[in-house]
Amino acid sequence: MAIEADQITEDLLIGLDEYLAAGVHIGTRIGTKSMKKFIYLIRSDGLYVLDVRATDERIRTLGKFLARYESNQVAVFSARQYGQVPSSKLAKKCGFRSLPGRFIPGTLTNPQFSGFIEPEVILITDPRADKQAIKEANKVGVVVVAMCDTDNELKGVDLIVPTNNKGRKALALVYWLLTREILRARGEIPPDGSIDMSVEEFTFKVLQSGISITADEEEQLEQEQ
Repeated sequence: MAIEADQITEDLLIGLDEYLAAGVHIGTRIGTKSMKKFIYLIRSDGLYVLDVRATDERIRTLGKFLARYESNQVAVFSARQYGQVPSSKLAKKCGFRSLPGRFIPGTLTNPQFSGFIEPEVILITDPRADKQAIKEANKVGVVVVAMCDTDNELKGVDLIVPTNNKGRKALALVYWLLTREILRARGEIPPDGSIDMSVEEFTFKVLQSGISITADEEEQLEQEQ
């Protein structure tokens, strides 16, 4: 069974075919109780499929939510490799603090640490990969927003976007849409306006040689061009 376009009549942020082409709806073969309400169906091969309508709705909600905060009050983390470039692009466009890669213990809890920050909200790519960030955020009362797949537990997470948080294209599209919604909610672009970057520019790059490019390396290459 597949998601058919005529089954979803709501006015989505983008066409349903674009969500499906990016694999935003593709989950895993594990479906937690926490994510049950966001699951559209279970395929015959046991793969859980997310409800794209829920993803779309949450992107809208989260865009408005994050737009309420000053830029310096939001920090974006992503230990998951494919989330590092798109999350960093979002942070750059929205003026948020970006800390891709391994989370350094004490970042949110140790004032003596040189990299210590005090955000009001953190945005993460995967509750499992970013569990240390969640732990510290919970300890100091920071709001946690997360991209969550069908296999994620939501303990310690305050607001989620149900999405495939393991795919390059899925993460690029969701972060791109979220960036656009934040800027729309701020009034920095028109309600029907777009941003001056493509989804492709939000996508984690893998060179023909098979070598991956990190968010920091991509930033350096952009500055050199």
